[in-house]
Amino acid sequence: MTQKTYKGIIFDFNGTLFWDSKKHLEAWREYSKKLRGTPFTDEEMRNYMFGRTNEDIIKYLIGKQPDKELVKKCQDEKEAIYREMCANDKENFKLAKGAVEFLDYLCENKIPHTIATMSEGVNVNFFIKGFGLDRWFDVEKIVYDDGKIKGKPEPDIYILAAQKLGLSPADCIVVEDALSGIEAAKRAGIGKIIAIESMETRELYETVPAVTGIISDFDDFDKNLLQIQTEKVSSL
Repeated sequence: MTQKTYKGIIFDFNGTLFWDSKKHLEAWREYSKKLRGTPFTDEEMRNYMFGRTNEDIIKYLIGKQPDKELVKKCQDEKEAIYREMCANDKENFKLAKGAVEFLDYLCENKIPHTIATMSEGVNVNFFIKGFGLDRWFDVEKIVYDDGKIKGKPEPDIYILAAQKLGLSPADCIVVEDALSGIEAAKRAGIGKIIAIESMETRELYETVPAVTGIISDFDDFDKNLLQIQTEKVSSL
């Protein structure tokens, strides 16, 4: 049986291309104590933080719908804690294992690709500058939390990312680490959903029907899943 191939690939960013889930966890633990007096538990992190908008997280923490001013204030304070943690940990401020080589491969073979992240604009710009993401990505096609997109597990972000690539969701692969992101990709009608083992275990992903592939890192990615364009561009 011939293996189905896909025209493009969409990456979640946090916990996928950049394995920073522990830093977000630490930053939210610290900040949640300020908001409600007790830190996030691991289960709360999994169910109410990863893949969600800051507004969704703050709503959960305070138990009511926050106004826009409070969301902005809390978002700025928490994300400043997170960015400081990243900046102070230069040894681990790097893309996931195999990601650089894999992104080079996508560019060399003109395979459409982008990022769909629930990070907000300041953080996205921090990542673009810190990792030099414009080497591999058209930054205008990166989809992020602009205050208008519904958070995962709603499908909006992946539908929009596919549109930015000029592809149908069914023709795309999504690489995700968060259960809410996997559900978002499923609802969006993404053709293949690959889970990456940055925080969660392979055993957990094996229980999720929407997951049709699991990788330990990008060295494990099966490039035969992607359709190579006949005309190649020069190496970066």
